[in-house]
Amino acid sequence: MTALGLLILWSKMIPFWKFIRTPRLYVVHGETAHYGMYKPNAMEKWGDKVLTWFNAALNVAFHISPILALYICRYGFILESRESWFRVIGCVGGVITFSHLMRAYGRARNAKYIEFITTYKSSILKPNFLEVLRQYDFEFTYWPASFQVKLLPNQTSYWNICLSLVNNHPYKTYANIDLPFHQRIFIQTLAFVSVHTFGLRLIYPGCLSFIYALMSGHLLYGRKRLVEEFFGKRTKIGTADGNFIDTMFVDNRGARNGKILVICCEGNSGFYEDGVMISPIKAGYSTLGWNHPGFGWSTGLPHPSQEMNAVDAVMQYAIKSLRFTPGNIVLYGWSIGGYPAAWIACNYPIRGVILDATFDDLLPLALKQMPQSWSRLVTEVIRSYANLDIATLLMQYKGPVKVIRRTEDEIICLKRGDLSTNRGNDLVQSIIFHRYLHLFDDPRMVEILKKIIAMTEMQRSHLSSRDITSIAESLLRLVSHYMYDYKSAHCVALPESYLPVIINSFNDKVVLSEN
Repeated sequence: MTALGLLILWSKMIPFWKFIRTPRLYVVHGETAHYGMYKPNAMEKWGDKVLTWFNAALNVAFHISPILALYICRYGFILESRESWFRVIGCVGGVITFSHLMRAYGRARNAKYIEFITTYKSSILKPNFLEVLRQYDFEFTYWPASFQVKLLPNQTSYWNICLSLVNNHPYKTYANIDLPFHQRIFIQTLAFVSVHTFGLRLIYPGCLSFIYALMSGHLLYGRKRLVEEFFGKRTKIGTADGNFIDTMFVDNRGARNGKILVICCEGNSGFYEDGVMISPIKAGYSTLGWNHPGFGWSTGLPHPSQEMNAVDAVMQYAIKSLRFTPGNIVLYGWSIGGYPAAWIACNYPIRGVILDATFDDLLPLALKQMPQSWSRLVTEVIRSYANLDIATLLMQYKGPVKVIRRTEDEIICLKRGDLSTNRGNDLVQSIIFHRYLHLFDDPRMVEILKKIIAMTEMQRSHLSSRDITSIAESLLRLVSHYMYDYKSAHCVALPESYLPVIINSFNDKVVLSEN
């Protein structure tokens, strides 16, 4: 009887076990009940919460592992016996296992979830599987990739991957060339450890899992709005280095401005769900948003090489799958998103690039945020691993570029409230200096240019030809041609009325005064 009872119990448990490795469900689009938000029962809800926060805590512990290691070495925080380790591991493992089981049991008893997983498994074999899956918002790991860039050679075998790691060892490049060899090696080692634990996360806090966990509800509503209000289409695309990027496309080709596609590149804490792509959508442009590697459901980390591969995959997706020609594509980069936008501008014949609240070089801003005693380490980290030099990239680009400067920007100003220290000024200066080098035969013209750029639009408009020389008037026209002022702080959304004016001005030619 005992064996028969166990057999009966096992047969009843089979459906329950099937839900341990199935995706989370968030939204059923088009439903009116609960505004389409999926309502898990109590067991699924609490099991999911425990697992989510455990993963976030594990992620944070890894990022601050060097600090934890120093603390343990100094004060001692190591369990004394093997039995103590077994008890801790056993307790944690038990909680995690129980949470998985509790979540699976909750899913197995939820009719709405059973309907979703049945649709999910049956739609994979259908030709229009992607349209069927887009009726739901669920865990993106289980979303099929519908566009894949050809993988790089070093992604195809373990030997090539190991060879790539050897060729990119931490002592290959160095920034502090004036240091003695032993000091330089120490800084290089420290920089390598820092950037692969907490350093890159300080530059891109949006890739921290606990940040996403805190914002997940808000971002879910933003994604739901893009799908249901603007008919956005979510797509998973594969990059050349093996990452997968979460994208959202809003097709406005039926509208007046819709033949132009605006690809939006978010800031270091920005996600497409609640980022800058809402402005071009409201302005009537077709819009493609994407999340940086490591942001939200995009895999990887925002190292410069992964950023370039990610935005390149997004660009190829726009051309090959969405059928936009490069000449009808505009790159819109906000803040640190100016780096991938500038990289695309250098590599594709696009219509133009808009850089909003963007800087010229990350290093001065990084040095401002960190203690002076850390300057050597910061310089090594930035120059060796996160050299986001937008100004240098734009020197390779000959097409239209417009810079939007936030006059009350508190992030990219070296001195808060001082417009003359806004690094957007240096970006505009580098563009003009590189493109119109013949105007700067007289070294004094560089200082005149700096003074003109530091002015507000209103101050520049009050200057008359009687107040300045003809060559300075040429500089004034150049500054007005390349830079737009918007009176706001760094994180305020750009009004949609700005974009048509800027994009329509891409074909304008600046007329310089004769000497």
